[in-house]
Amino acid sequence: MNLDLFDAEDPRSWREKLCPDAVVLRGFALAGEVDILSALEDVFSAAPLRHLVTPGGFRMSVAMSNCGTYGWVSDRTGYRYDTLDPDSGKQWPPMPALFSALASDAAAQAGFSDFKPDACLINRYAVGARMSLHQDKDEQDFSQPIVSVSLGIPAVFLFGGMQREDKASRVKLVHGDAVVWGGTARLRYHGILPIKAEHHPLTGEDRINLTFRKAA
Repeated sequence: MNLDLFDAEDPRSWREKLCPDAVVLRGFALAGEVDILSALEDVFSAAPLRHLVTPGGFRMSVAMSNCGTYGWVSDRTGYRYDTLDPDSGKQWPPMPALFSALASDAAAQAGFSDFKPDACLINRYAVGARMSLHQDKDEQDFSQPIVSVSLGIPAVFLFGGMQREDKASRVKLVHGDAVVWGGTARLRYHGILPIKAEHHPLTGEDRINLTFRKAA
């Protein structure tokens, strides 16, 4: 597998700037789509998708799992990273090498060199699922970027400002797109509008999102 997935000569791939230090790499993961989805099946067999509960007691509409040294979890006690899957009491499955290479390559293409994620949060969005505006701020080092890879049916990505009330841009993300943000954009609010019904030949009626972070 060629892990140098971003190719300016590939007509499916191009760069779309959202703001300083934030970019969409269109079609970035297309070359690895089959291998990525195959690796996800192995992750899910060890750490099945589940719907977490927020500290306020609400069930999230998005189903989640993790791989890597750390996994992001939520329950009535709060949001946090943990080395253990709370459902099994075991360590999260290791992050596949192709995942870490994908994230590092995407970060480098966006201008963030030497990104080595230790956490990959996997979200499965069914029709109607959404993610409200939020900041990624449970990590220890905000100098490290966020890399988000979209697979499956489309989604509308909300990319806002540094305050929740700031107006958010609406960016359509499709299968294979990667969004990278860091630096001055690292703590911008972002989210996903409710997913509309569509079909993708590889994921059916679902959208899969991989979010790579350096948690510790």
